[in-house]
Amino acid sequence: MSLPKTLVIIETDPRTSARPAEGIRIAAGIGAWKKTDVTLLFRGPVAGYSLQEYADELIDEDNFTRYLPLVAEAPRPIYVEDSFTDVAALDGSPWKYEVIPPARTTELIRENDYLIRL
Repeated sequence: MSLPKTLVIIETDPRTSARPAEGIRIAAGIGAWKKTDVTLLFRGPVAGYSLQEYADELIDEDNFTRYLPLVAEAPRPIYVEDSFTDVAALDGSPWKYEVIPPARTTELIRENDYLIRL
């Protein structure tokens, strides 16, 4: 029997809000239970900054440095919707990510059993 799937969507600016850091901590925590298959998606014009090379400009930077590596260990990339307006800011990112169109976001939402949206 396959595990249920959980999609964590982060839509807020990690430079001004603690919600993205909390979303990453949640994704890492529930993924560690091995009771659900977790996928992480950054959506919107600013959420993708969560994947920039240095976390020191982000609110709750400790959550990024501690938990993002755990999420990145998943067999799939971290998804960034192409609504993120500054993909060039991720050029030095150490994280494997894939830029996807909004239509793929819709598919991900349908494919998952649970949705956490921050």
